[in-house]
Amino acid sequence: MSPTAREHAPAAPKRPAAPGPPHRRLPERPRLPGRPRLGPADRDVLWLYLLTRIGIWITAYSVRWLFPADPGTRSPGPLLAPFQQWDWVHFLDIARDGYFPGGAGPWQKGWDNREAFFPGFPLLLRAVHVLVPDWTLAGLLISFVAGAVAVVALARVARLHLPEPDAGRRTVLIFLLSPCAIFLAVGYTEALFLALALPAWLAARHRDWPLAAALAALSTAVRVSGLFLAAALALELLLSVRARRDLRPLPWLALPAVPALLYGWYLHARTGDWMAWQHAQERGWYRTFHTPWDAWSTTWHNAFGHAQTTGYAFMFQAELVAMVVGVLLLGLLIRERRWPEALYIGLNLCALGTSYWYMSIPRATLLWWPLWTALASRGLRSPRFHTACLSLTVPLTTVFALTYLSGRWAG
Repeated sequence: MSPTAREHAPAAPKRPAAPGPPHRRLPERPRLPGRPRLGPADRDVLWLYLLTRIGIWITAYSVRWLFPADPGTRSPGPLLAPFQQWDWVHFLDIARDGYFPGGAGPWQKGWDNREAFFPGFPLLLRAVHVLVPDWTLAGLLISFVAGAVAVVALARVARLHLPEPDAGRRTVLIFLLSPCAIFLAVGYTEALFLALALPAWLAARHRDWPLAAALAALSTAVRVSGLFLAAALALELLLSVRARRDLRPLPWLALPAVPALLYGWYLHARTGDWMAWQHAQERGWYRTFHTPWDAWSTTWHNAFGHAQTTGYAFMFQAELVAMVVGVLLLGLLIRERRWPEALYIGLNLCALGTSYWYMSIPRATLLWWPLWTALASRGLRSPRFHTACLSLTVPLTTVFALTYLSGRWAG
């Protein structure tokens, strides 16, 4: 057959396909925001993060010269000395010497109650110290890397709630310039906790429950607040189960409790007390249970009753303000029917607001990601609010950084 005839020849009839079972298209598993490579918005957030870290390092350098412990000294002291304050000493002692070195423990007078701190950060600090010989530098490196992960995750959480393209950057900007942002840059647990908790929340929102539970378990090893996150994840799962009728992820809810149980078992083996970490907090930081009104009254007296020196009185004033902010945030979340986030904030407020007095609530606000998304949302609707928010918080951010780095505030 010639080529021309072949071109005009009728096509052969197709054979009908054999009958088979109807094809059911499986639902596509949603892709987590953390899995793709960093996009332009993520790099913008990381650039903002790096700039604020440089600002903190400049502040720390200046503190060594302007606020030495001895006003008459002619030497500024070690370069990393401003970062060796307060709770960092406990984390260092645990990482270097363990919880009960040489048989010491809470049965001895003058014990430092180090078992109040969960083991996640000290264990990681000890591991990083193998590569970074300087303990303080190792702690700063952990917080630096963890903080970078946290701000990227926070920006992606913000973009889940806010449709504006600038939502992530604005949320991170408010977060990094918040009054207690200094604690993200020092050898504390806040940055590491957020680097685990925020991706866990993202995973839960995208229904990847094994990943969410695993990350929440790791966050529980870092701070007891991980149990509050686990409760919020459980409620998020139950709400999704009600809509999807899929009970298979339910067993994952038990995973975040495992680190707390293991730590309690370890403490029981050494002290005979499953709740030794809580009793250490009661001995060292007066975290015994009191009614909310008693806790408020005691804190108010220490803030304004001339019972403390001015530096500590200022700290108690900040505690009161932070509690008010937390209660307002809880009301907002309830009004918007964001029940999992409301549960997370509510559990935090119950734990922090029922001790002898308020302690560490301003620092705990760093862990309240709904607060930063709410402020960014309001700022997107009103540029004046955004400007006012930054203008009023930046001076406090500077003051809190100076007081911590100079060793004048417990935080």
